[in-house]
Amino acid sequence: MQAIQVTENIHSVALLPGSFHPITTAHLELARTALQWADRVLFVLPRSFPHKSYDQVTLQDRLDLIRMAIDDPRMEAAVTEGGLFIEMVRECRRRIPGLDKVYVVCGRDAAERIVSWEYDGVEPIDQQLREYELLVAARNGEYRPPAHLAAHIHTMPLGPGLDEVSATALREKIRNGGDWEQYTPPAIRERVRELYARS
Repeated sequence: MQAIQVTENIHSVALLPGSFHPITTAHLELARTALQWADRVLFVLPRSFPHKSYDQVTLQDRLDLIRMAIDDPRMEAAVTEGGLFIEMVRECRRRIPGLDKVYVVCGRDAAERIVSWEYDGVEPIDQQLREYELLVAARNGEYRPPAHLAAHIHTMPLGPGLDEVSATALREKIRNGGDWEQYTPPAIRERVRELYARS
């Protein structure tokens, strides 16, 4: 996991994984809310997604956009080699030894997939959650975890009007000439226009 500035007195970290294609106002709101649980929030980009294509917008472009958009010194961006949550958590713990807690931030739909996933070659979810906890955004409905996992899964409230904000919707609006600016932080709007209008 690259680009983490290690400082003293970090006891807890929240990882916010995603492709950030591009980062949106909803991503920033998730990070701000996660700071109620954690000392630091890391926007985590896996180095590669075998099932996704980014056209001309590179990993470095997306990483740069995150760094331009974040507005709190407790937030950082990092690149991870792993794609599974447990792999990201273990990378983070190696990079920042002595953490008391690691949280992973996700939406309701991702939580549903993660909990029911048939893991191949790694521990099942109940064992994974001994190493991290989930912060699940109440987006398009609140997630209700299975009773045996509930102690390790927390619901994060999300501000009004963010359910419809997504990177997919943002890209679609740019392609179709729609009104997209409110979906992305002001500091990166011009750069988003340059990157995504051409792609």
